[in-house]
Amino acid sequence: MKAPFGVAIVGCGTVGNAVAKLLLSQSSMLFERTGQQISLRALVDIDFDRARAAGLDEGLFRENFTAVLADERIHLIIETVGGLSIARTIIEKSLKAGKHVVSANKALLANYGTEIFELARKNGVCIGFEASCAGGIPIVRALVDGLLANSNEAIYGVVNGTANFILTEMVRNAKSYGDALKQAQADGIAEADSNLDVNGMDSAHKLTLLGSLAFGARISLDEIPVEGIDSLNSFDVSAGLELGYVPKLLAIGCQTKKGLELAVRPAFLAETHPLARVSGVFNAISVYGSDVGHTMYYGRGAGGRATASAVVSDVISIALGTWQVLFSKLSIWPDRGRKIQIADFGESTHRQYLRFLVKDRSGVVAKITAVLASRNISIKVFVLREDRHPSNLVPIVITTYEAREKDISEAMKSIIAMPPVDKDAARIPIIDEQMESN
Repeated sequence: MKAPFGVAIVGCGTVGNAVAKLLLSQSSMLFERTGQQISLRALVDIDFDRARAAGLDEGLFRENFTAVLADERIHLIIETVGGLSIARTIIEKSLKAGKHVVSANKALLANYGTEIFELARKNGVCIGFEASCAGGIPIVRALVDGLLANSNEAIYGVVNGTANFILTEMVRNAKSYGDALKQAQADGIAEADSNLDVNGMDSAHKLTLLGSLAFGARISLDEIPVEGIDSLNSFDVSAGLELGYVPKLLAIGCQTKKGLELAVRPAFLAETHPLARVSGVFNAISVYGSDVGHTMYYGRGAGGRATASAVVSDVISIALGTWQVLFSKLSIWPDRGRKIQIADFGESTHRQYLRFLVKDRSGVVAKITAVLASRNISIKVFVLREDRHPSNLVPIVITTYEAREKDISEAMKSIIAMPPVDKDAARIPIIDEQMESN
């Protein structure tokens, strides 16, 4: 009979407690399925009030992390502390002590993943991070195993549940951004400080990791242009819906002739697009492979139990030794990926939704269309809306054919500089369905 595989959890918050409860409640089932006993030996923290409230065994509580690292019966550390500084110290000490690590800390791995992966290899151990990219969705496993035969062409993700909930409220209930955010906070979906969720940085952290795996590339967080949803308003959401588009905060990685295009930004998707139907706190990721074509992964992107599912999946793979094979052999990890050409964002081409507010003056429409034409921007739809904006100005809504981002930017600057045009303008890219190569 195999010796038990010992595990310690550092951090007794929502995720840590959920992982502990899953390991304990499903211990028999996991052994039956794998033939490997996984033994939770310690819960490490400085405050165990939440662990007690969760009904966890006080005999597992430990405050001395150094003693836990010295325990030869413990083979793996699960880091659920979050943040950067303390979590990094915990992970680095664990790796140096020869312990495998599982973490859901996307911010830490996006910023310091290369160094952490290298440290793991140096000490003959590995790191699992399935839960860091999309909660309970097994997207990391898909990219490093199930899709390995493909040269991936694109990855599109709705990977932040808070932002998606807010946008869903704006679409379904015609709420303003501010009211939708308050609803998310009241429902316990958004934190009191939800900046990383709504400003796009949480999605960028995830794209850094997902892009590295999908394209076998070294991607730095600072190479990703990031825009959040906090600038969206209910007027533009409503206008987009009338045109058949649904707003989503997208994490985008796409191979182009000019290099790898990366971005996190709010975008309009056709209401028939698979990702447009992802609502509430749910996440979804579309991957386009050279041979398999379009695959899509959908599920809960956050929450204690969903995250615990992914964490324990990593623990099982490491306990069985299967993750170590992938970790040691593959060249697509953040520390081993090839350096790839990142496309100049200004050269990227997309269709666009544009909205201007103008004073009711003759000739203003001609001036706007002339500026767009001077930048080689072709108009697909032009709507001079009869209903007045709350500002009492006249809204003009335009959708364009594909145009370069930098041409759109320059045209916007020129248009809002004209006296009849208000500086309150909107620009939202329209993302069409990715064309499959097979």
